[in-house]
Amino acid sequence: MRPLDEATLRILYRGRLASCNYDCAYCPFAKRRDTRETLRRDADDLARFVDWAVAWSEPLAILFTPWGEGLVRKPYVEALVTLSHAPNVRRVAIQTNLSSNLAWIDRANRDALALWCTYHPTQMARDAFLARIARLRDAGVRFSVGVVGAREHYAEIDAVRAALREGEYLWINALDPRPDDYYDTADVARLAAIDPHFPFNLAPPASLGADCRAGGSSISVDGDGNVRPCHFVRRDLGNLYDGSFFHTRGERRCPNARCDCFIGYAHRRDVSVSASFGDGVMERVLAI
Repeated sequence: MRPLDEATLRILYRGRLASCNYDCAYCPFAKRRDTRETLRRDADDLARFVDWAVAWSEPLAILFTPWGEGLVRKPYVEALVTLSHAPNVRRVAIQTNLSSNLAWIDRANRDALALWCTYHPTQMARDAFLARIARLRDAGVRFSVGVVGAREHYAEIDAVRAALREGEYLWINALDPRPDDYYDTADVARLAAIDPHFPFNLAPPASLGADCRAGGSSISVDGDGNVRPCHFVRRDLGNLYDGSFFHTRGERRCPNARCDCFIGYAHRRDVSVSASFGDGVMERVLAI
């Protein structure tokens, strides 16, 4: 993989796409359908962003975090292929349920491409999911595997962990929302034995005033090019395309009481989980 450093601008991109081909019970975007006009606008926005990224002079690491499933949409597939070959793009990745055809990965530059793959036991058979993981492995595509830590899926989590190879990380997201007593001590211990960072995800420390890359070497961009420090800080930093962002760029202490999502707190410098997910390990979100 191409190396990342503090000179690399890390971008979380989230456009208008909010539709998904899955119907997980806990997800508000399950089986949502975007209109044809929304999909057209999203594709146009994405093409504009790709053109900007390819032309930009700084090294970039880009993580697509759509509300819905991007890889069932051709514009996202082509964006990943194009960006993976751009000399200034050190890393490009996307969150995906891995349900789509993977023939396109043969056209991508595997030195830059990475996939953040989530297993949904109610939506895809385990053998089918693992066959797709094997396809990525055989093609030399870097990936991580994840699952939501629903109690009814513990057996599936164990089985996937057993099927993955040493060094292939299985991350577990705490179910959200959930009752306060959803996980007992035994549950936490069981899940932490698979994902050592699960307890941090379950109860991240306070973030107000935290030292974070957000707004400086890490930004969030929407389909219109509007820039914020991260997905979870609604502070306007200007626009990517008119140049206004570059007058306000700079790291600021976190204004939120708590940051409870990995793609937020992974940018913090004041907690050990950020260091362990640094460029040398990149266990979980492979673009940041």
